[in-house]
Order: sequence, then structure tokens, then C-alpha cells
Amino acid sequence: MRLRAVLTVVTAVIALVSTVSAEAGVQPAPAPVIASQAGGFDFADPDVVATGLDVPWGLDFLPDGSALVGQRDRGTVVRIRPGRSPVPVARIPGVVAGGEGGLLGLAVSPRYRQDRWVYVCFTTASDIRITRFRLSAPQHQQVILSGLQRASVHNGGRIAFGPDGLLYAGIGDAGMPANAQNLASRNGKILRIRPNGGIPADNPFPGSPVFSYGHRNVQGLAWDPHGRLFASEFGQATWDEVNVIVRGGNYGWPVVEGPSVDSRFRAPVVVWPPAQASPSGVAFAGGTLFVAALRGTRLWTVPVSAAGQVGTPVAELVGVHGRLRTVVAAPDGSLWVTTSNRDDNGTPMPLDDRVLRFTTGERQPPPAGRAGTAR
Repeated sequence: MRLRAVLTVVTAVIALVSTVSAEAGVQPAPAPVIASQAGGFDFADPDVVATGLDVPWGLDFLPDGSALVGQRDRGTVVRIRPGRSPVPVARIPGVVAGGEGGLLGLAVSPRYRQDRWVYVCFTTASDIRITRFRLSAPQHQQVILSGLQRASVHNGGRIAFGPDGLLYAGIGDAGMPANAQNLASRNGKILRIRPNGGIPADNPFPGSPVFSYGHRNVQGLAWDPHGRLFASEFGQATWDEVNVIVRGGNYGWPVVEGPSVDSRFRAPVVVWPPAQASPSGVAFAGGTLFVAALRGTRLWTVPVSAAGQVGTPVAELVGVHGRLRTVVAAPDGSLWVTTSNRDDNGTPMPLDDRVLRFTTGERQPPPAGRAGTAR
């Protein structure tokens, strides 16, 4: 099924921070970094992989190229592939939706062929937790991490396996900004844990899953081909952010929002006014960081050089498909994007919510840390 859409491209006025430390692997570009035709994707004519979904949030691929998608408010997982109807495969016990809560992140084990694990992050009646299960017995959930504070807002919830084989989770401040600077709290953090829930010995704070802190609401995690971790973050009222995440880094919330010259905090590499972004999922493909924008109803394309230099973002799909929640680089080189128009903040279009697939005509190698594929 093909959908012809009118493509609107705008150039954003953004603030790029000029002082980013060498530790982050990102330095000010001596000359503009230009996106290579936004990764080479044809944004005018996507395939529609799935329709009629209810707030598709987490999405990851199985080794056969099909994808698992979590529906936030229903607490269910469906399996999708081009040319076929979605197939329900799991209902996650204990999911309690409401506000920004429900079934959030989803990640397929990088060793799926051997261990068959699928990981999910969701809100219960009392907490945020991460569990894992097998498609052969989805009713049997193994709790990996629990007891994180939940709220009607700022739950975060994105999970992804890194190139190191460890599981990373963006957890929001649960509407309590003080959580973000409190290292005794796991909220307002990016967490890093072993696949079984254990704490890696080389985490920056001994005995703690905290990898970085000072975050408000991280909903996007992606690694570039050189292993640098980029994360998208909702601001409060002034600036939304993309940050390069380093071990033990403090990203400033709630002391600062957006650019800062305070040496205690890591500065973002890209910022937008919230009306242009409200960024959720992120993905790397073709030398470009793709950022799905909810309130901004667009897909931001951010060129990133091999040296980590960040160029000027350009917006694609402005207003064409409504709110965009998740973007993932597929193993076959295509780019999959989910809409989020049924999340009580959008205006649903016919057949919403949908999963869209954009192609280049050429197969690309998967990015670093692509879950569900061989490393």
C-alpha cells in the first residue's frame, strides 16, 4: 500500500552550542555539515506498513525483518510486516495506562536467535518497570528493573540495546524536577543495566544503574556508527534538546534548560523551541540523525559527520502525517516512522495510527547497536 503525500521542507532556526567538550566526541564544525539528501530517503511516497494502531510507541525488529510494535494504551504488542495485517502476539500483564503512561519502550535482545527475549518498559499502578518475555509465553514476565517513580507525565520510557550489548533506558523525572539531580533517585536519568537487570561494574556510580543524570524527559536513544549515544529530551517551555550522552554526565535539569555556559553541566548539541519539536524517538541512518517530533508534527533530519560534528537540522514531513512518535532504522536500510495522533493530543486522520516506511532504493548496513540483528 502506497501513500502519496505532499512534501513540505522547511529550514529551522536553531541554537547550536559552540562549546562541547572533546569527551562527548563532538566539536564545533569548522564548516557547515550538510545532510546527504536527508539520508537519501524518499519522503514523498512512503509505504504504509500498518494502520488502525492505538498509539504505537516502542518498535524494534526481529531477525526475520518483521517488527514488534507496542500499543501504549492497550498494553499489547503486535507483529507487523509490509503487505500483511498486524498480528497480535502479546498482552503485557500489569500495564496501567493514563496520561503519558502505559506500554512504552520495546527492545528485541541483540542475541534474540539464542535467547528469544523481548524487553518492554511500562507503567503499572505503582511504578515504572522493565520486564522481559518470550513470544512463546508472553504471560510469563521476568522483572528486570522495578520501583521507578511513575506519574501522569514525564515517564520517559524509551529502551534500547547499545553497541556494548547493555540495555539503556531513558526515565523521566515523573513531574518532580528535583529527582533529576538526586543520584539516589533513578528518575530523571538514563539508566544502563545488564540484560538480566544486573548493574555493570563500569557504571559511573558504583552499585547504581545511573549512566547520566540531570534529565527531564528522555524519549529517544540512538547510537551513531562510531558508538556515540545521542538522546532527545523534552524541555519545559523554552528549549527541547538533543544531547550527546557521556558516562556520568550531568545535563543540567532543572538548574538549566537548553544552552548553558555553566561548566557543571553538559550542553546540548541541538535545541528547538517546543512548538517545533517535542522530540520523541530518534534513529541514525545515512549519516543523519532523525528525530520524530510530536507537537512539531515533523521529522527533523540532523546531519552528523564521522567526526561527530553536528550540522543544521532540516524539517521533513511538516504537518503531513500529524504527530510523529517513533523512528527506527530497519535492517533492510529503510526508515520506519510511527504516528501518534490518537494519544489525546492530536487529531486522528483516517486509518490512524499508522506505521510508515521510507526507502532509498539501496540497502544500508544497520547502525551501531541495532537490536535484533547480528553484530
